[in-house]
Amino acid sequence: MAEQHVQAYEHGDMDIQAHQASFHAFMLMAKWGSLHVATLLVFLVMWFCTSAGFIPALIAAVVVAVLGNLALRDRTAAGH
Repeated sequence: MAEQHVQAYEHGDMDIQAHQASFHAFMLMAKWGSLHVATLLVFLVMWFCTSAGFIPALIAAVVVAVLGNLALRDRTAAGH
């Protein structure tokens, strides 16, 4: 009975636009989410686990955020 509902797989038959969009969105969230977590961790560790204080911790977190932003931004939008 189960064999009646099985369809043969045909290579290249499926539209993959939705899959590509989901994968792209997941990669963007993972990439930028990781940067946010790293920035937050640097800030909290510098503030609470060292004697540096709030302002040096904030400066270190901003440096990590700026460098991460420069490293992770999409370079294909520059006209290539």
